[in-house]
Amino acid sequence: MIAKFVRKRWLEAIIVSCLLCLGFWQLGHGAYIPAKAWVAQELMHQAWRRARDGDQQPRPWPWADTWPVAKLSAKGGDIELIVLAGESGRTLAFGPGHLSASVLPGEQGNSVIAGHRDTHFQFLQMLAVGESLLFEMPDGRRHLYRISYLDVLDSRRGSIVLDTDRPMLSLITCYPFNSPRAGGPMRYVVTAEMIY
Repeated sequence: MIAKFVRKRWLEAIIVSCLLCLGFWQLGHGAYIPAKAWVAQELMHQAWRRARDGDQQPRPWPWADTWPVAKLSAKGGDIELIVLAGESGRTLAFGPGHLSASVLPGEQGNSVIAGHRDTHFQFLQMLAVGESLLFEMPDGRRHLYRISYLDVLDSRRGSIVLDTDRPMLSLITCYPFNSPRAGGPMRYVVTAEMIY
């Protein structure tokens, strides 16, 4: 009788231990992407300071194939992100990326910057027409943009115009924001015109 009781308690202890381990694993897995994004932004801020000091294309970490090209401020300075060169999935995992086929912020044409909807560009859903976006370049120049419209596009049918007659900006992320699945063809686009 005692042996049966001990076996039952032992089995319960194993089940509870397994459930706790599974719970901690799920918690850690869910926190991995946001934690990686936060650490990457800290390293990119250090690279940004080096760029401001004149270092050409400073890598945020030794094996990086990207570098800071601008600093984006939004929502009155509550949002501050380092924008990286390139649009590869590897780059976007660490921060918003400037599409190499487009001009840099402040130049003639449309500057296109992409980011993930569940990390760096989650704030796009809170923006409104008329709000401002500020870009600071490594050489100290600042460019202020005013949001002119918000749109949802199907990437299979629409495209972003790169050749514009005045400096423009397009911030792009996947849509919808609360979708449980990543990817898909829909894109949320914030379009802004440069003020100065």
